[in-house]
Amino acid sequence: MHQKERVIAPILEAKLGVQLMMPQGLNTDEFGTFTREINRPGDQLHTARLKAEKAMTLTGTTLAIASEGSFGPHPAVPWLACDREIVLLSDRHHDLEIVGEALSTETNYCHQQVTCLEDAIAFAQKVGFPTHGLVAMSDAQPMQSSQVFKGITNEIQLRETVTELLQKFGQAHLETDMRAMHNPTRMDVIAQATHDLIQRLSQFCPQCSWPGFAPVEHNAGLPCALCGFATGLPLTVTHRCKKCNFSRVTYFPDGQTSADPAQCLRCNP
Repeated sequence: MHQKERVIAPILEAKLGVQLMMPQGLNTDEFGTFTREINRPGDQLHTARLKAEKAMTLTGTTLAIASEGSFGPHPAVPWLACDREIVLLSDRHHDLEIVGEALSTETNYCHQQVTCLEDAIAFAQKVGFPTHGLVAMSDAQPMQSSQVFKGITNEIQLRETVTELLQKFGQAHLETDMRAMHNPTRMDVIAQATHDLIQRLSQFCPQCSWPGFAPVEHNAGLPCALCGFATGLPLTVTHRCKKCNFSRVTYFPDGQTSADPAQCLRCNP
């Protein structure tokens, strides 16, 4: 619906030898909208699963790919906005589910309330307009009856929409259109998550050879190279098989045996 297949399909078709088809009549907005008229039915993973199940039901297939994105503060650096994308492969025939993920601070995710056209134009320039689309509405919290203008991608459309809102309400709430077809920066992160999915599919359990032997837990504590104090960088990573539950702990997952003192709260408080 939002043209994510433009970046997902070429990767999966080349790496997995599958042919992707778009299910007809699947309105993914029923699983939540970025503009908040419809709430997401659960967390990111649950929503992606619902999309995959609906696609398989509509098409009668047993293999589906679903994507779901989320935007907000970075988990480690709250003042930075980030984009977390997941791409889920659901194989009903083999009872297999594998999820690729990408977390990126490369996003134009932003919003602003304006009371004049000049501020609206300045906001648009700041967030990469017109290659990145905009959304305009009267208020930041739209109700079911509110008018929401999505997919604004040229200056004439922006000027007309903002002028109409200013005349009616004295203000306009602008935000970046985070739907994939209007946000090429987000498309890049979806592609990264798709590549991560391929990598996870190629990781096989040492015990039962099931695909998707993926990291499930990272433990901090990599010692500082100067004082030996435990830092917030990963010391170990645990991989676990979804099929047989076999797990393996690996030390120094990033290939580092010590952390730069700049990352140490004792040496660099």
